[in-house]
Amino acid sequence: MLRVVNQWFHRYFSDPQAVFLLVFLLATVAIIMTMGRMLAPLLASIIIAYLLEGVVKNLVHWHFPRRLAVLIVFMAFIALLTFLLLFLLPLLSYQISQFFQELPNMIGGWQNKLMELPDDYPNFISGEQIQSLMNTIRSSARTLGQLVLSYSLASIPVIVTLIIYLILVPLMVFFFLIDKEKILDWLVGFLPKERAVAQRVWEEMDLQIGNYVRGKFYETFIVGIVTYIAFYWLNLNYASLLAVLVGLSVIVPYVGAVAVTFPVIIVAFFQWGWGSEFFWIVSIYFIIQALDGNILVPLLFSEAINLHPVAIIVAVLVFGGLWGFWGVFFAIPLAALVKALINAWPRSELHHQLPPPIIL
Repeated sequence: MLRVVNQWFHRYFSDPQAVFLLVFLLATVAIIMTMGRMLAPLLASIIIAYLLEGVVKNLVHWHFPRRLAVLIVFMAFIALLTFLLLFLLPLLSYQISQFFQELPNMIGGWQNKLMELPDDYPNFISGEQIQSLMNTIRSSARTLGQLVLSYSLASIPVIVTLIIYLILVPLMVFFFLIDKEKILDWLVGFLPKERAVAQRVWEEMDLQIGNYVRGKFYETFIVGIVTYIAFYWLNLNYASLLAVLVGLSVIVPYVGAVAVTFPVIIVAFFQWGWGSEFFWIVSIYFIIQALDGNILVPLLFSEAINLHPVAIIVAVLVFGGLWGFWGVFFAIPLAALVKALINAWPRSELHHQLPPPIIL
């Protein structure tokens, strides 16, 4: 047993580059786990700068000076941030409060429809079962309303945190973009000279993760805008809120599309019942999902990350449990990182093979 363990350890950890890579990964995970909340503005700035760097590179490719390209991209980022803060967030806040105000009326209307079921199907459902179901729904709605109220009462620390983010994050994003070469040269100075394995992993991940994260951002934006236009055109209530949910649902593969389908169907059913408008909304929603999966995704993700669906679901569960929303968002890139590490990990050939098994 010890010989097998020794051979395994020699094969995967005899190379100094492998040891450095392992120490670097463990140190990075430890820093994120222990200081993640403290370093959240820094991590957010790095992620945003990484997203914007792709646009800067395209402008430089079109013969823009880098400093001018950085300035154009950064001003566009500030304009988008201003739009989100001054227009989208107040609109979403208003629609959420309006939804909770109308929720009792929705539940009452639903109860009237459900109370007709025991008369139509007396052998399958009883009035007591309907009443028990409605009590459960009311209790859940009351708990959710109290949660939203408690969150609003505790909003002062959230506002203070938001102000800090609004000051620090754009400032750091600008410096990460404008002084990219200086910062990278400074960081590389701390690395050992023999870093071919780390360089190979970084090149593969820069290609795959960069395309994936930027493509996922564009996909979220396009799906959200198209969904909002469709819902607004059909006069669906809470069009902005539902469009944001549909846009964010593309972040979580498989699970997101299924989860966001229920709010769309429920809001449409409460607004129109089993009318033609309901079926129009549901049909257009599924058309958007089909176009996203069969046209938009292949166009955006030219460099596909070849992962099995089971690996994707496991990555969403594991990294989402560790780091919440950001873990879910980066689940597939992190899974691709694990795959790249496994493929690039240096392996030493064994000079002493195990003896052949004895055949009786």
